[in-house]
Amino acid sequence: MSPSPVTVQRYAAATIVAASGLFQVASLWRFRLSEGVLLTALIGSVYLLIAIGLYGRSRFTLFLAAGVCAAFPAQLLAAGPPWPWPATDVLRFASDVAVVALCARVLWSVRKLPSI
Repeated sequence: MSPSPVTVQRYAAATIVAASGLFQVASLWRFRLSEGVLLTALIGSVYLLIAIGLYGRSRFTLFLAAGVCAAFPAQLLAAGPPWPWPATDVLRFASDVAVVALCARVLWSVRKLPSI
């Protein structure tokens, strides 16, 4: 029996969030220790907790993932003109937009189903 498309999309979002969180925490070893790097690692740990929740069945985690992952692209776009962005920011931007799209799609698909 194959999993439903909603389950596949939810697990894809969870995998992307987990990978993004892991790379953000790994920035502690990549860059010189500063306040910005510590904040990035803290956000990465939040991403890892959200990823664990996305492997479950709760809708709250879908809302939380969409909201938290939408914050970075919104902040980056609001900051404006320092173009081009560093490669790490472009990768994080793309992964966050993908997670927001996947979570929105899953939320739309389960909108009529009874809540747990």
